[in-house]
Amino acid sequence: MARKKKEQEVNKKKVNTDGVMGLVGSTTEQAISETLEINYMPYAMSVIVSRAIPEIDGFKPSHRKLLYTMYKMGLLTGGRTKSANIVGQTMQLNPHGDAAIYETMVRLAKGNETLLHPFVDSKGNFGKVYSRDMAYAASRYTEAKLDPICAELFKDIDSDTVDMVDNYDSTKKEPTLLPTTFPNVLVSANQGIAVGMASNICSFNLKEVCETAIALIDNPEHDILETLPGPDFSTGAELLYDDAATREIYSTGRGSFKLRAKWQYVKEGNMIEITEIPYSTATEVIMDKVAELIKNGKIKEITDMRDETDLGGLKLTIDLKRGVDPEKLMQKLFRMTTLQDTFACNFNILIAGMPRVLGVGEILEEWTAWRMDCVRRRIYFQIQKKEDRLHLLKGLERILLDIDKAIAIIRETELESEVVPNLMIGFGIDEIQANFVAEIKLRNINKEYILRQTKAIDELEREIAELRDTLNSSRKIKGVIKKELKNVAEKYGKPRKTEILYNIDEAQPEEEIEQVPDYPVTLFISKGGYLKKITQASLRMSGEQKFKEGDSLAYTWECSNRSEILVFTDKFQCYKSRLSDFEDGKASQLGDYLPQKLGMEPGENVTQVLLPGDYKGFVLFFFENGKAAKVPLSAYETKTNRRKLTGAYSDKSPLRTAMALQEDCQVAVFTTDGRAAIISTAQLLPKTTRNTIGVSVMSLKKKAARSFAARLEDSGIVNQSRYRTRALPCAGAILKEEDSPDKQITFDV
Repeated sequence: MARKKKEQEVNKKKVNTDGVMGLVGSTTEQAISETLEINYMPYAMSVIVSRAIPEIDGFKPSHRKLLYTMYKMGLLTGGRTKSANIVGQTMQLNPHGDAAIYETMVRLAKGNETLLHPFVDSKGNFGKVYSRDMAYAASRYTEAKLDPICAELFKDIDSDTVDMVDNYDSTKKEPTLLPTTFPNVLVSANQGIAVGMASNICSFNLKEVCETAIALIDNPEHDILETLPGPDFSTGAELLYDDAATREIYSTGRGSFKLRAKWQYVKEGNMIEITEIPYSTATEVIMDKVAELIKNGKIKEITDMRDETDLGGLKLTIDLKRGVDPEKLMQKLFRMTTLQDTFACNFNILIAGMPRVLGVGEILEEWTAWRMDCVRRRIYFQIQKKEDRLHLLKGLERILLDIDKAIAIIRETELESEVVPNLMIGFGIDEIQANFVAEIKLRNINKEYILRQTKAIDELEREIAELRDTLNSSRKIKGVIKKELKNVAEKYGKPRKTEILYNIDEAQPEEEIEQVPDYPVTLFISKGGYLKKITQASLRMSGEQKFKEGDSLAYTWECSNRSEILVFTDKFQCYKSRLSDFEDGKASQLGDYLPQKLGMEPGENVTQVLLPGDYKGFVLFFFENGKAAKVPLSAYETKTNRRKLTGAYSDKSPLRTAMALQEDCQVAVFTTDGRAAIISTAQLLPKTTRNTIGVSVMSLKKKAARSFAARLEDSGIVNQSRYRTRALPCAGAILKEEDSPDKQITFDV
């Protein structure tokens, strides 16, 4: 009992004011919201602001600390030094361990090929961005220095262009940003995962980015696509251009680009050589996937695939079997492997310490505003320096009036400490000017030296006036930025590595169809929504068709196993499927239940089934309210494997009949009050939208509605001239007994 009582007392102990547990095993209660606020949120903000998300200069803190350390080590103009030495020096700014620092250097190195414009001129093995397994050498074996383009990163950094702050132990200063003279945030690829958010920025061509920035400065309404057609990746490959997707990414900062490997067929060896792959994949990933496909029997055209990458660059070689079409094989590999891949964009950038997802135009606008601030600070710094020099020279000019007096004052002053005050009194100058005069060497106290020095006064005054004029003019500051951008584009611009392919249909569904056996089948659709696909041989041997109780036949067609069907439902949706997706059945079976097979929504029922053929012609929709709509069949053709189309037809009135027609013909329309009319489909104009409400075909009597429609030859009407009409809408004629359908009408589409 005593022991139990002691444990209870220990458990009641609270945490002391320093946050240290008073006794081992003691606990304290804390609300989860308080824990998140006190412990988790500071960590999350630290990762977002100080680690994972790049800022407007295009760098994360780790990049900036490494490059600035190399700059202070003199590696911009000097020779290379051991990477281990650089890593050690960087730890004075970045206390995250040598491994993390060296990995940062590897990514920025020329040898790794991650960036279009590497910032580290490397020597040794730094791995490759396109290889998952190629390990980089240890830092003690490699050497590095700054690439010449880094001169644009540190230009005027000593002219107060950016803020300098203390490092983690307040022993050194480091810049909060680098004053890049070009929009490096779009030129250098960058990705990072923070807490609750991420960033993934693709790289663009340096010359194109600079031209776009200049164009936007001149005209904020400039169409960015005219000067920046798409991203440019260090691994090259081909970009499948999509105008809508590109514009969305440029405006919102989110979306994805489609990339495809670059290849060539070598006829002499009957092989395919892949020389460039998408930036988002690796050679090992591709080879593993191809090996898996070969093992599973999904690819039979390949005899061997090997990695022949060497000092000349990347090369994957595929040996083909005899008679294989290389174009068709590559189309299959594009669909089944990462030889065709996507780069998902998320332009999340820190602006004034706040993460924001920006479009390309907004990024360049923010960069321009930030760069204008850098230029203003540089000009102000230059003005201050020139004004200080001018102030000294004006004091020297005063002495020109009487050099002998200045010498006499200095010679006759008994105490050294009184020289400056006496000069100030004698010539009416301030202490700074007097100190400058007092420090002049005796040999320079002559008229020639003083005249030569004071000649610069007019020039300094002119330069200061020009700088102040520039400082007060946004237009002139933008002119300075444009000039710098042009110089960078001319000096460091390179041709595009990623080729842009226009008007390329990346999906190749016909290739998949070729793999499907083609043979004639007969299709049966019941009113209850059951589908049966029966081969000719099975149909000859079968007896009467079996249906569920209360169900009966609605449609029947002779078609091919490769045919497609369009299934319209009462939820105004259309489901697209291939008959090859259905198993061959028998007459004695009920068949496949379409709502279940096609994954329809609960309560959704089949209204009409059509065979679109080659999607030439149009679909006629007849609604209960007497209206009809004529929609091109091509509106239901999809280039992808999308199987569901919403808004397939108008939802204003229930659908009674839909029929697919290759060309215009005559159609009989019936109403519930015993009327009929014969119209020509040529009288209906096709509509571009699928969900058009259509036009009135029949003027319905009160409480009457459209019942159904059928081709004239299938309608059973004998006295056709009685029901013909020239103008729409029409009232129709009362249906005579001999013209009434005497059996179930089937629709042959």
